[in-house]
Amino acid sequence: MSSIIILLSLAATLDLEVEKMDVKTAFLHGNLEEEIYMKQTNGFLVKGKEYYVCRLRKSLYGLKQALRQLYKKFESFMCEQGYKKTTFDHCVFVKSFSNDDFIILLLYVDDMLIVGKDISRIYRLKKTLGESFAMKDLGATKRILGIHISRDRREKKIYLSQEQYIRKVLQRFQMKNAKDVSTPLATHFKLSVKQSPSNEVEKTNMSRVPYASTVGSLMYVMVCTRPDIAHFVGTVSQFLSNPGREHWNAVKWILRYLHGTVDMKLCFGRDKPTLMGYSDSDMAGDIDSRKSTSGYLIKFAGGAVAWQSRLQRCVALSTTKAEFISITEACKELLWLKKFLQELGFRQDNYSLFVNSQSAIHLGKNPTFHSRSKHIVVRYHWIHDALDAKLLELEKVHTDDNGADTMTKALPRGKFEVCCEIADLVLIST
Repeated sequence: MSSIIILLSLAATLDLEVEKMDVKTAFLHGNLEEEIYMKQTNGFLVKGKEYYVCRLRKSLYGLKQALRQLYKKFESFMCEQGYKKTTFDHCVFVKSFSNDDFIILLLYVDDMLIVGKDISRIYRLKKTLGESFAMKDLGATKRILGIHISRDRREKKIYLSQEQYIRKVLQRFQMKNAKDVSTPLATHFKLSVKQSPSNEVEKTNMSRVPYASTVGSLMYVMVCTRPDIAHFVGTVSQFLSNPGREHWNAVKWILRYLHGTVDMKLCFGRDKPTLMGYSDSDMAGDIDSRKSTSGYLIKFAGGAVAWQSRLQRCVALSTTKAEFISITEACKELLWLKKFLQELGFRQDNYSLFVNSQSAIHLGKNPTFHSRSKHIVVRYHWIHDALDAKLLELEKVHTDDNGADTMTKALPRGKFEVCCEIADLVLIST
């Protein structure tokens, strides 16, 4: 998903064309390498050879090899056309014609996103693709994977939203007339496994509640366009195996928040194409395990392109350790995006990760702190090498200006709105 958002953010800030194509009967294009047989299907039996089997030469839907064989054929085709497969995302192909003229193609199963400056070159690529694959030209991209894309070419902005999908979710779970709330989860919710059903009557009552399907629908919204609900969806998903009434109330609260912010869009193009990130953690926020939560928010071209909120694997013994672990996870994502953008031909002087913990920054930069941090797992000390190699920089930011704060805890309305503004989530009535 990050690759798609990165390409759309580039299109916004550089005013690029964004076209879409669809591969018809995609999995039938692959050539099989293995020897595979199938029964003759009803209606296509050869008279006198009813007990014969057919050897497959082409892949079919349902075969384990189908997706890979499609990709191998498409990869071979793109390489023949002079396109280079990126190392950090094998589904992205790029070809440069001059310093500022290029085409980037992203393949997502059977959907293709083509981004470039010269529309005539894109049309020629489309024609070439149509000669080798059964393709459907969908023109300028307005929707991909259920995400609605709207553009303001004059202001060089692109907006991503899932308004239609959210409305369907609200209607499906009888929340279309719900009362709005201002934050995804109120601070009074203290969710724990102790609130799970403890007897058969409670379990029977909760079995009638569509808890898992509701959380699954929320996850798709969170992954695609709504970093503001990342922490809260992660929290309620911890109780999927045995949810209780209070857990269900928390899920409905998130739905009520989405009801009031259904028009919220992720905006790109308000800033230069610069990559930067925010990292944060809480301390022992999980009531049951006392593990801390790591959260990060990565921005490019003004808007959020990657985000995560996840419980740490170990129990942190101090706030410094919790922040240090969160920094390491954020740095890994930031460096991946950095390498990916460099392969696309975009570089910048420095890459900054903003952290609100001065002690964690010192621990990352100063090796003399190692004697005090032997208890920290070795894998998290990778950040020292990254800083020594000057792959990125750690910078101090005030807690009030840390965009990742909403990834780790429930916040008051004022602070939560600041975090949404940093992520460039805008509320636009349609």
